[in-house]
Amino acid sequence: METTNKLITIKTQVNADIGKVWDLFTKPEHIRKWYHASDDWHAPYAENDLRVGGKFKTTMEARNESEGFDFEGEYTRIQKNKLIEFNITDGRKVSIEFTDNGKKTKIVEVFEPESVNSEELQKSGWQAILDNFKKYAETSL
Repeated sequence: METTNKLITIKTQVNADIGKVWDLFTKPEHIRKWYHASDDWHAPYAENDLRVGGKFKTTMEARNESEGFDFEGEYTRIQKNKLIEFNITDGRKVSIEFTDNGKKTKIVEVFEPESVNSEELQKSGWQAILDNFKKYAETSL
């Protein structure tokens, strides 16, 4: 898939400590509960081999099963509780930084947009997923 030279940045601050945030963000049993942009979608399947060279795959689909897709890629850099970098299968690069602020954790995601959908649509979709993560993390455990 063709990409642009621009990068899109999204971010949030989660009211939870870094250890909890890291676990909820990376463990498949949790990914399935928050990895969707709207309530009419869900993530019925997730696998995650969190290591350099490891692969991940998350299936996102409409709850009415009218459409769906797999989001997958391979990790290129991991620093526990600090950084996740990966390449999506279409070749785009993603970097996610985690900053420990005591009982709060800042998450900043930077990704290369694809050329099919508008950058604003991509930014709002990825931000909605990150907002779902924040909500899940702050109400879990």
